[in-house]
Amino acid sequence: MTVTELTQHIKGLLESSFPVVRLRGEISNFRQQQSGHVYFSLKDSGASISCVCFRNDAMRLDVRLRDGLQIVGTGRVSVYPPRGNYQIIFRTIEEDGVGRLQQAFLKLKEKLSAEGLFDSENKQSLPKLPKTIGFVTSETGAALRDFISILRRRSWTGQLIVIPARVQGEEAAPEIVRGIALANQHNLCDLLVVGRGGGSLEDLWPFNEEIVARAVAASMIPIISAVGHEIDFTLSDFAADFRAETPSAAAEWITSAHQAILDKLASLNDRFQKASERQLERIGHRLSIVTVNLRHQHPRNRLEQAALRLDDLQGRLGQILQYTFREHQQRLQSLKNQFAGLKPETQLHHHREKLHQIRLRLTNNSHQATLKRGYAIVRDNNNSLISDSAELPPDSPFSVEMRDGSISATRK
Repeated sequence: MTVTELTQHIKGLLESSFPVVRLRGEISNFRQQQSGHVYFSLKDSGASISCVCFRNDAMRLDVRLRDGLQIVGTGRVSVYPPRGNYQIIFRTIEEDGVGRLQQAFLKLKEKLSAEGLFDSENKQSLPKLPKTIGFVTSETGAALRDFISILRRRSWTGQLIVIPARVQGEEAAPEIVRGIALANQHNLCDLLVVGRGGGSLEDLWPFNEEIVARAVAASMIPIISAVGHEIDFTLSDFAADFRAETPSAAAEWITSAHQAILDKLASLNDRFQKASERQLERIGHRLSIVTVNLRHQHPRNRLEQAALRLDDLQGRLGQILQYTFREHQQRLQSLKNQFAGLKPETQLHHHREKLHQIRLRLTNNSHQATLKRGYAIVRDNNNSLISDSAELPPDSPFSVEMRDGSISATRK
């Protein structure tokens, strides 16, 4: 194997075996390049490893990196072939204190889960149409304003009771517990919301306190936990009967059934309006037909129709009489013409005209007329007509008759 081949093989093994790692240690040899990339070593009592955090990820960090800082970071193992060394490419880094909070969160979650505090069979069903909602939260927070804004926008008509409580700091957890207890003690609402807006793990920590998780799980009023943003989970989320990603999402869910009923009512109202319009249209059409029928059956209308029919019949009778008169008149004229044709004068004139036409035809077909048109008649000595030159032998005399006379000739 070449050095490159071996290094590439090692690179593939390491990077595929450790695609994601989470490390705790102390920063040393810290340096930041002009490009914005950050290089350092992460060490503990027994080892040290090279690390890098590229510019885009370094700009998003909430902690200022420096030598001697204890951190917890998440990244992946990478091999840099030109130098043949491996390193950690970090994507997120926080101070080690956050790491301790995360460990405490996981430990408490495991404890409460083992007790069955998060079991689904212990969850209560949420009312679909709550008339009164309690909200344990900060009365000055943006989460409450957003929550109320969505309820109003979606035309929710129930009652909202705000139970003020701090949602950050050391006093927050006891106040949240008192708010839950107050709602249960006086049965203030049908549904209770416990939550706040997003923040860091330290900001959301009151909702990870054991007393808060137990108070949420023990509530006789169904509870929606609405803490933080979509990616944030707290122990209150696991202990609640329902988890909403944000307070706004909780308001959306609460009003969803109400909104669905409003939408259904609007749909039914629309269908009712259209059905009513169609029914009125059908009744109006039938009424129009009945009105027309009644108008047709009215005595005055029937008299008018009879008068119109009488006028029509009179008109047709007049037309028939006129037609019959003209027909008889034409027949009379025809008979007159036939009678006139049978008179002797007419017959004589007709025969004279016919005789004249025959005379013209005879004249036009006589041989004199033919000669006048430039033709000639050839006869032999016996005065017989010659129509073929072969009938006239050589040296035979013959005569040629033309329009103005005859000439004698001999065939050569």
